[in-house]
Amino acid sequence: MPVFLKQGPSLANKGLRVMVMCAIAALAIGCKQAPEAKPKLAAAPVDAAQVITKDIRVADEFNGRVWATNDVDIRPRVTGYIDRIAFREGQTVRKGDLLYVIDPRPYKDAADNARAQLDREHAAADFAKIQEDRAQRLKASDAVSQEELQNRGSDLLQSGARVKAAEAAVASAELNLSYTEVRSPIDGRISRTQLTLGNLAQADQTVLTTVVSVDPVWVYFDCDEQSYLRFQQRAHRGSGVGSENPVRVALADEQGFPHAGHIDFVDNQLNPSTGTIRARVVLPNPDHLLTPGLFARVQLESSTPSQAILIDGKAVLTDQDRKYVYVVGPGNTAQRKDIVLSGMSDGLRIVKSGLTPEDRVIVGGLQLIYFPGAPVSPKTTSMDASTEAIATIAAAGKK
Repeated sequence: MPVFLKQGPSLANKGLRVMVMCAIAALAIGCKQAPEAKPKLAAAPVDAAQVITKDIRVADEFNGRVWATNDVDIRPRVTGYIDRIAFREGQTVRKGDLLYVIDPRPYKDAADNARAQLDREHAAADFAKIQEDRAQRLKASDAVSQEELQNRGSDLLQSGARVKAAEAAVASAELNLSYTEVRSPIDGRISRTQLTLGNLAQADQTVLTTVVSVDPVWVYFDCDEQSYLRFQQRAHRGSGVGSENPVRVALADEQGFPHAGHIDFVDNQLNPSTGTIRARVVLPNPDHLLTPGLFARVQLESSTPSQAILIDGKAVLTDQDRKYVYVVGPGNTAQRKDIVLSGMSDGLRIVKSGLTPEDRVIVGGLQLIYFPGAPVSPKTTSMDASTEAIATIAAAGKK
């Protein structure tokens, strides 16, 4: 009998499977697309300017107040009733101008009485002199005693003393009489009157009005500790902030700093609670524009120039609390540099740190730079103060 053996899968079936699997693999490989090359970014057209390096006077700004160099409370020196007011409220007065008249009649009577008393004492002194001369003549012939001679001499001395006392009384009475005319002790602008006609003014107590000087004026300001130390280090021969530091002042509604003055006083110690030191500017005020009490902005410059890097303000960008600019880096790429700014000079921003004199800062086309390292096509331009920076300065001057 024929014997049938049980066989596994035929070779043909195995080959078919292999072919199917290979076909599937080839189909899968064929479905995959070759990776596309990233498109090359076009260089952004930008304007680049070389930073400006020059010697400038570093300037800081401070807030201050205008003060009068003289501020006088006008008080009467004698007691009496106001008899006359001889000024117009708010007007400018000169030293010695008549302001008030206090009823002079009681003081005129007192002066007349003192002068009469002086005449009486002069007469008594003349009589004592005659008596003393007579006693001297009689003494030569021993017709008068020594005691009588001494009495006559004593009477003469006492009469002379009474004359001096009477003269002092006359001077005092005449001085009080002159005080009934209250005059301005300084040049300046007068305030309103505190007493009207007929009111009683008490000597050395009642304030009749005030007079403040108007030319020149003082501007007091507080300089912070860091600025003070910086100016002190740069000052001539280490003398600190002083008259050699150029200083200019502006009022609240003025642009720039049109008023030039000089520092004549710096306090001898810093206030530890505020970290500031007080200084004073003397400012000419011939047109009387600067009124005591006005707010003022003070620009204080260093006494000696120092080298600084200046850039256009429109090149400065902000990243939270940091300032930065883009510079043209190797291969014409935009490289970010963080900077520290320090004031302005001629409409340009002063860079305290972060840039070198060789840097070319991108000042135009910044909106086309999407990330640091982006390719740029720089066009050389000049580093001029932008209209935006000038507008910023003008706006700051109006605040």
